[in-house]
Amino acid sequence: MKALRKDDPCWCNSGKKYCDCHMEFDRKLDNFKRKFHKVPPRNIIKNEEQLAGMRESSKINIAVLDYVAENIHAGMTTQDIDDLVYKKTTEMGGIPAPLNYEGFPKSVCTSINEQVCHGIPSKNIQLLDGDIINVDCSTILNGYFSDSSRMFCIGNVAPEHKKLVDVAKECVELGLAQVKPWGHLGDVAAAINEHAKANGYSVVREVGGHGIGLEFHETPFVSYVIKKGTGMVMAPGMVFTIEPMINAGLPDIYIDEGNNWTIYTDDDSYSAQWEIMVHVTEDGYEVMSY
Repeated sequence: MKALRKDDPCWCNSGKKYCDCHMEFDRKLDNFKRKFHKVPPRNIIKNEEQLAGMRESSKINIAVLDYVAENIHAGMTTQDIDDLVYKKTTEMGGIPAPLNYEGFPKSVCTSINEQVCHGIPSKNIQLLDGDIINVDCSTILNGYFSDSSRMFCIGNVAPEHKKLVDVAKECVELGLAQVKPWGHLGDVAAAINEHAKANGYSVVREVGGHGIGLEFHETPFVSYVIKKGTGMVMAPGMVFTIEPMINAGLPDIYIDEGNNWTIYTDDDSYSAQWEIMVHVTEDGYEVMSY
């Protein structure tokens, strides 16, 4: 790319001069590059206008999951959940991002017990007493994407399954605490992996978090099985999800051959996942959706 002079307009389209915007930012990234660290490309660094749009999208995403939390219960079907999500999202002016995304047929992912992720809602799947379920909601508003998921315990959940749900949430919280400008995604991963393993669990390797904002899935892929101090540098303006999938048994998974979407644990152990969407700021982080 053409080198910018300090008085040129900044590449981020903020309208500011380069010297008043991202000049020092670029110098820091260049220093990391020289030390062979992976740095974010410019096209995933969000400006204030984009962040504002993503915040509005996130408001809908949070409200939809709150609406699910108020209404979810034993006896309802996962199609009922899909209906709730579609209704609330569209009433608030949004579009459910999963609907027709690469052929996905529904507005939300509903993953129960040994389903790791991408469970497809169905009128034939009923929530039973003792189930644990992940409801993964994603929203588009005015072209801006948001994404988060929550676990729900249905009725009388066995203590070992409730513990899995709780530890999965703790993993996200510990990972979030590692989000800081000029740190590494591996710092987040290590905190998550260590806590999961300390509790006797494993972390899914093949599926992870992702950048988000102008597209549903952007760079980077966010792994939770890499070492501290490795992975992409977390720079201000980056937005990504933290969503480790924690298995009670082994980390191995397989994809349903019938629908080519739903992922299961290979050993039929239960799996739990919480997802938040995080913006790296100049002095820490902002949780945009949860």
